[in-house]
Amino acid sequence: MYAFDLLYLDGYDLTKLGQHERREMLQDLLEGHDGAIRLSETIEADGDELLKHACELGLEGIIAKHEDRPYRSGRTGDWLKIKCVQSDSFVIVGYDPSTAVPGAIASLLLAAKRKGGLIYVGGVGTGFKRTQAIALRRQLDAIRTPKPVVSTKGKNMVWVEPKLVAEIEYRGWTDDLSLRHASFKGLRDIEDTGEIFSINSLPLDR
Repeated sequence: MYAFDLLYLDGYDLTKLGQHERREMLQDLLEGHDGAIRLSETIEADGDELLKHACELGLEGIIAKHEDRPYRSGRTGDWLKIKCVQSDSFVIVGYDPSTAVPGAIASLLLAAKRKGGLIYVGGVGTGFKRTQAIALRRQLDAIRTPKPVVSTKGKNMVWVEPKLVAEIEYRGWTDDLSLRHASFKGLRDIEDTGEIFSINSLPLDR
C-alpha cells in the first residue's frame, strides 16, 4: 500500500496541520521500513508539463495539492484530481430510441447541476453494448415523464425522471456547454447523487 497522508498518530489528531507537515511525519514514520506500506512519491513541477508527461505515459492523470492546507474531508478544492481523460457523473434525463435495435436506446440524454437546478449537456451514444442498450431502455421506461426536466430542442426524445446517474468519460466541452466525445462507462449507485458534476465548477461559467 502506498501511503500519502497521515491524519492520526499516537493519540493525536493531525488534521489541523498542513499537508507538508503531515507528510514529513509520515516519512519519518516509514523511514527505514521496507514492508508492505510504502511512501508515495511526490513531484514538484509545472502542473501543465507534468500532466502532459503523465498522459503521454498512459497514466490516468495527476493529483495537485496545497502543501500548507489542513485536512478537510469532501470536495474542498485543496486537492484536485486532474485526469487525462475526464470522467464525471451526470444525471440521465431522457433517451433517444434506437431505430436499428427494437426496444433499445440510441443515446442517453444527460444533465449537470447548475445553480440549484439542472442544465442539459448533450447526449452519449457510445460505450454500451446491445444488451446494455436494451436493459437501459427498460429501466428508463419505468420512470418516464411527459415533461422534460431540462430545456433543450430535439425530435423523438423520451424524457425520464432524474433518478439515474451515469459515469461518463469525455474529452472536454463545446462552446454551448455540451460534452465533447462522450462515452458511457456505467450507472452509479443512487447514493452517489452528491457527486453529480456541477457546471459552476468549470473555469468559465457561461
